[in-house]
Amino acid sequence: MAEELILTQEGYDKLQEELDDLKYVKRKELAERIKLAISYGDLKENSEYHSAKNDQAFMETRIIILEKTLNSARIVDSKQVSSTTVNVGSNVVLNDIEFAEKLEYQVVGPAEADVLNNKVSYESPLGKALMGKAVGDQVNVDAPMGIVKYELLEIKVL
Repeated sequence: MAEELILTQEGYDKLQEELDDLKYVKRKELAERIKLAISYGDLKENSEYHSAKNDQAFMETRIIILEKTLNSARIVDSKQVSSTTVNVGSNVVLNDIEFAEKLEYQVVGPAEADVLNNKVSYESPLGKALMGKAVGDQVNVDAPMGIVKYELLEIKVL
């Protein structure tokens, strides 16, 4: 059995959308590219054909990964996310103690982590340190540059 993967509803929907796009749009586009490349003749030295076949292999691999991910996913019910302790789906406001800087993150599953959009995986060092914490708790994160200390200021449930 595949390992269970925890996702927010938003993360699940985004992966499902990507899967649908690959299966029902990109596959057709790639089939047309391959058909066109074949029409150029001699497949041995046909770079267009080899490029399209390579893209097809990557796409089919991604489809398999997405299907496995979605089939083993457990969606966090936002109604069950607590506002008293951090869990997957929680939005947290932290104070970086050293720099006195407020930071806001959403704790998500690993498949939907996106640091540029302030989404941290519950498996990341920060995510692990936050899980189960309550407002007022100090969170110590073991980072490459040393221990980073945060104070948990707020837990939001969207």
